[in-house]
Amino acid sequence: MTDSAAPGPMLTADGTPLKRSLNRALRLQKMRALALVAPLLIFVLITFLAPIVDMLFRSVENDIVADTLPETVVALKGWDIDSPQPPAEDVYNAFYIDMVLAEEQKEHTKLGTRLNYEQPGFSSLFRKAGRAVGKFDTDVYTKQFVALDPGWKAPATWAALLSKQPNRTALPLTARTWDRWAAYLDGEGKDPAKTKIADFLFTALYLDLASGAAKGADDPRIAATAAALPGFETVDIRAEFGKADADWLKPATWQVIKIFSPRYTNGYFLNAVDLKKGPDGIEARPENQQIYLMLFKRTLFMSLVITLSCILLGYPVAWILANLPSRTANLLMILVLLPFWTSLLVRTSAWKVMLQQQGVINDVLVWLGIVDDAHRLVMINNQFGTIVAMTHILLPFMILPLYSVMQTIKPTYLRAAKSLGATNWTAFWRVYFPQSVPGIGAGSILVFILAIGYYITPEIVGGTTGTFISNRIAYHISSSLNWGLGAALGSILLGAVLLLYWVYDRIVGIDNVKLG
Repeated sequence: MTDSAAPGPMLTADGTPLKRSLNRALRLQKMRALALVAPLLIFVLITFLAPIVDMLFRSVENDIVADTLPETVVALKGWDIDSPQPPAEDVYNAFYIDMVLAEEQKEHTKLGTRLNYEQPGFSSLFRKAGRAVGKFDTDVYTKQFVALDPGWKAPATWAALLSKQPNRTALPLTARTWDRWAAYLDGEGKDPAKTKIADFLFTALYLDLASGAAKGADDPRIAATAAALPGFETVDIRAEFGKADADWLKPATWQVIKIFSPRYTNGYFLNAVDLKKGPDGIEARPENQQIYLMLFKRTLFMSLVITLSCILLGYPVAWILANLPSRTANLLMILVLLPFWTSLLVRTSAWKVMLQQQGVINDVLVWLGIVDDAHRLVMINNQFGTIVAMTHILLPFMILPLYSVMQTIKPTYLRAAKSLGATNWTAFWRVYFPQSVPGIGAGSILVFILAIGYYITPEIVGGTTGTFISNRIAYHISSSLNWGLGAALGSILLGAVLLLYWVYDRIVGIDNVKLG
């Protein structure tokens, strides 16, 4: 009996274990495959996923209030939103400083536009305030400070004073206001140490000194000025805003600003479902402003009707094409594909010409005596016009999947069913139709998803009763520039499509959908 050595691992020609060599080859193969699909993957990420993520972010982003009115937002935290009285004087003082800086940077109009989405009238309110803040009597503080110490007039004095941490700690509002002013001047290419000191900086200095927080300053000028402060003439900034517009003295104005002061908000999504944020929480919008839920329901209903219409019209056409000789079917397929070679705008405009009351269809009906000339049919600028035009436009997207699936159904199945005694209808319904259902599913998903997002055709032929939610999204993105609401509407529409897709998968099964 002889001992045999245990077999070692199989080696390649260069002495590397075969298993390791195979793993290395597989890794290289996967890396090559990844390198081939990487450009497409990057393209999809940039052009598809990135816009969706940006849309989702814009639907909750609300930085403009906190960025434009930082001092006001902080001051409003101490005000009870349910109070029947407007905020205290400190809120108006902070608002004055914020508004002057916002007006210099032309940001107050953008803020007014943002808040106008929530409460009509805010746009003009902020425009009035922007024109008025430069005329407030706050130059009283400037004159008194300069009369007390002419050094306050020099920008270099302020730059040197606020470059020291003890002074910045002692004068927090002044330091923050100076930093914002200096950042703005730097952006304009100006030197803060050489630019005339504006009245609102003197106002901020007065407010700091009046609060008694300047005791830690290490500059004798600050201590001397603080000692003389009791004799200063003051300005009622709240009254100045009241002169600009009486709405600034109403609690409702400040409620809106406080409600929408956080950097992230659900306000856009609430507006998208006909709700709004109020002092007491979520509230329903007035009935005459509730349009979005109706538009969502109309969009889903009309998309389903268009999908069903495409099935009813496309199924016979696909069946004929699938059962004709290949040469004839290919020639007729050109007619199905022909609309793809014609501009969408041209096709939609053609339907507008045909469906109008003085159009071709009404003229033919009048000529045949079916319709009285005085009572022509109204087939445009309504839901009927949208359904007809979109059914025509989307019909090829239903025919092509149906045709692809029907081509795979062997004619011998029908002949076998008939040979067993089935009638034509029974053979079709029990044998042929079930095999064509995957094509119906594929075409339905394609047509429905395309229909739910259409906006050009409904805009042209839909009028006021035939438009989709996509038309409002396009309006907010391109006309009203309310991108937050447009993004929220788009997000809800995307969520609705994904939900319907999930329901379809649970009921029918996406694995049963075929394109051929």
